[in-house]
Amino acid sequence: MSPGPGDVRIEIGIIGGSGLYEMAELTGREERTVATPFGDPSGPYVTGTLRGKRVAFLARHGAGHRILPSELNFRANIFGFKVLGVERLLSASAVGSLKEEYKPLDILVPDQFFDRTKGRISTFFGRGLVAHVGFAHPFCGPLSAIAADSVAHVGATVHRGGTYVNMEGPQFSTLAESRLYRSWGMDVIGMTNLQEAKLAREAEICYTTLALVTDYDCWHPDHDSVTVDLIVANLTQNAKTAQRAIAEAVSRITGPRMCTCKDALATAIITRPEHVPEQTKRELAPIIGKYIT
Repeated sequence: MSPGPGDVRIEIGIIGGSGLYEMAELTGREERTVATPFGDPSGPYVTGTLRGKRVAFLARHGAGHRILPSELNFRANIFGFKVLGVERLLSASAVGSLKEEYKPLDILVPDQFFDRTKGRISTFFGRGLVAHVGFAHPFCGPLSAIAADSVAHVGATVHRGGTYVNMEGPQFSTLAESRLYRSWGMDVIGMTNLQEAKLAREAEICYTTLALVTDYDCWHPDHDSVTVDLIVANLTQNAKTAQRAIAEAVSRITGPRMCTCKDALATAIITRPEHVPEQTKRELAPIIGKYIT
């Protein structure tokens, strides 16, 4: 079912990536199915209480990890969080390292993206409504600081800032591509987070990610000796660390938002209200309702 007017507002969302399919500390669990104008999210949102706060958790790749990065319905996933009332979104994703100093099991909290995806839908707008949000700083600064501090608090090695290359996948990089990204000064590489960040910004949701290093990308001389068993072991360890760090971050989130994420659409909508189709207004009401009715 979709959330009703009497439902408890959930202000913090969590997206779990490869290896992170649940939050162990979550209590009072309830599955919530959210209908969206963009189709189905990756699965039901698991709501509950974490460190005294109401949260909603979504496994990015669905139950059993069955959805490819290119198949993810990013719009439905983020729209569902918006409908639930989420204002801050913590995500986690497995990445490859493009620098020697980012070792397997380290966590990087990036502050920039470089887009290498191909044709993914990454906006709620269109269908008679045009908006252009600012994206120079794609991650929420205050939320990223909380995330990084939380990683350090649980004893993991954290790197603050850096560029996440979002490739298309599902294949990994060629050696030539990996070397090129390194020559550009990129830091880590993954397949999922850019569209989430763009859509979260349009939805005026604060967004950050824990980039969980599983191994070095193929540029590294030891890359060919990396086994599937080793990667799975690193995924499992990373997931445990991420659960602790995210729970700590949730406990540190307090008070109203003071960042610019909360007003990202204030000067972004270009179309005059009287020219926006009624159906588009209805469907996007959770996002645009405070600007266009």
